[in-house]
Amino acid sequence: MNHALHAHREGARARAPSHADDDAAGNACAPCGSGAHDHGEKDHGHGALPGWPRIALALLLAAGAELAHAFQQPWPGMLLALASIALAGLGVYRMGLKDLARLRLGISALMTVAVTGAVLIGQWPEAAMVMALYVAAERIEHGAMDKARHAIRSLLDLAPEVADVVQADASVRRQPAAQVPTGAVLRIAPGARVPLDGVVTQGTSSVNQAPITGESQPADKAVGDPLYAGSVNHQGELLMRVTAAASGTLIARIVHAVEQAQARRAPTQRFVDRFAAVYTPIVFTLALTLAVAAPLFMGWTWPHAAYEALALLVIACPCALVISTPVTVVSALTAAARRGVLIKGGSALEGARALRAIALDKTGTLTTGRPALVHWQAIEGANAERTARLARTLADRSDHPVSRAIASGLRAESTATAATAVAAFTALPGRGVQGRIDDDVWALGNTRLAQERGLMNERLSELSARHEMQGRAVALLMNETGVQGLFAVADPLREHASEAMARLKALGIHPVVLSGDNATTVRAIADQAGIADARGGLLPEDKLAALSELRATHTSVAMVGDGINDAPALAAADLGFAMGGAHASAMAMETAGIVLINDDLRRVADTVRLSRRAHRVLWQNIGAALFVKAAFCLLAVAGVATLWMAVAADMGVSLLVIANGLRLRRAGNS
Repeated sequence: MNHALHAHREGARARAPSHADDDAAGNACAPCGSGAHDHGEKDHGHGALPGWPRIALALLLAAGAELAHAFQQPWPGMLLALASIALAGLGVYRMGLKDLARLRLGISALMTVAVTGAVLIGQWPEAAMVMALYVAAERIEHGAMDKARHAIRSLLDLAPEVADVVQADASVRRQPAAQVPTGAVLRIAPGARVPLDGVVTQGTSSVNQAPITGESQPADKAVGDPLYAGSVNHQGELLMRVTAAASGTLIARIVHAVEQAQARRAPTQRFVDRFAAVYTPIVFTLALTLAVAAPLFMGWTWPHAAYEALALLVIACPCALVISTPVTVVSALTAAARRGVLIKGGSALEGARALRAIALDKTGTLTTGRPALVHWQAIEGANAERTARLARTLADRSDHPVSRAIASGLRAESTATAATAVAAFTALPGRGVQGRIDDDVWALGNTRLAQERGLMNERLSELSARHEMQGRAVALLMNETGVQGLFAVADPLREHASEAMARLKALGIHPVVLSGDNATTVRAIADQAGIADARGGLLPEDKLAALSELRATHTSVAMVGDGINDAPALAAADLGFAMGGAHASAMAMETAGIVLINDDLRRVADTVRLSRRAHRVLWQNIGAALFVKAAFCLLAVAGVATLWMAVAADMGVSLLVIANGLRLRRAGNS
């Protein structure tokens, strides 16, 4: 393997949940007793736990000890039991002694107390079987948890380790992908995987990028379209310019973000941890009380009371209870990432289920964000060539989608519209841009700006309204004396926007459009999408006020946006969804709690549905764990519980909740 790429991948793996992330995925019993997250508490699973051959032999020896006990052969039974404990459980026993010395009541400490107590009251075969069953169940549990913790990292293996780099003399040289700099040109042969993120510079083809964006159909690619590492080129040869190093590809960022998200504790998980921290000492006290009070008040023998107290201790550790939340959350995060939805932690995942209203920006969110100039004209005898030149000059300096469409349209239309110099260029938030050109201040803005400057007249209002009724955005070129040009830009609705809104309504969620564009254009787009509540002409602060109003009516509100000016609303909403495609704002993606990698609005409803399903699974797991704990506590108090039954119940329900949580990894639209 190429050492550089291997180092990159191992670096990504190093960021994965190991000791540091036991809170999120593997440290099931950290809260026992102290409530602290002890990173050594249960991580012995990979260090102190033996392999399957030793575990199998330990189980056979424990069974032999039980058989010797049945035939009243105490010494052979004792030797077989000691051999079984030494073979499988010495690591657990040593860990338990250390924890007891530190007054930490984790599962290792409880197992050590249980085994020692069983030996002291002469239950050698029971002590051996308890330890062997516990170690076997732990090994199974860690294997199951690894599936949840490591599933997302398999994405790293999608990107090839080498790339075909086009040299200055047009020859092609193969070199490690991790050593390819940004700006390099790569050749992607038909059938080959894309090694790095980039932009197509030559050729057309269809590309399967489902593992990265979750899209079910191949995407057509042409010059200027983005390519993602790990996607597969189906047909034609492509040339691409590298835009991100190996450590900064979309795959690497998804893996890193999900692994960071796994370490952030969900609200339910924090509640369970607090509960477990109180619960375990209470049950430990109950076990001690049972051992002392049962012989005094219930007529039990002291050995029998001690035995039942030990069984109660074993069942006391809330392994299944604490592990019920992280495995579910991790599985849901992984399922979402595989479908092109990046959820930044358990809080965002759980928050989605409570949403009752979702506000959407228009440009770049409901629409494609790639508008085109469909009409322009000079106003009131203005020189058309000069009007185009001035408009392009201002539009070229702005990254707003409408400005880019105007600049692109004018550039393609005529070479006479070449840009000129501009000074004191500035953005007018929610209105447009302006700058000094040819010793005069010119602005390219919306009708709101023209109205504020007193430049709108009846004819301009009529022209603008005519375009806005067709869902077009209108930009006006103006100076202090009047408006000299009108530019109409059409931004088509996203392909699945109507279906996405129908899915939200089916979930009982109220969709709303909040846009800075004029109300007529917003209304036209909203009608196409099937949204009844549409509000236009909003400045960034107006969107914040609208979110507060929606929250008062609907309790929990999300915001979906893609631009820099959407960032305040994304942060203010109960949950922010950012469009994460090639044209999305980095600030929006950083601010939002959830990123839609493939810009598919249907994934908003899918995320809400996944969140609700995850919530159901969480409480199924918590309920199952508490029910089993309560049942075996009653059996212990009744004097009929056994140590091996306690271990089987504790580990059995742990495996049950893990298996139930892992089902979310296969979650689709349901």
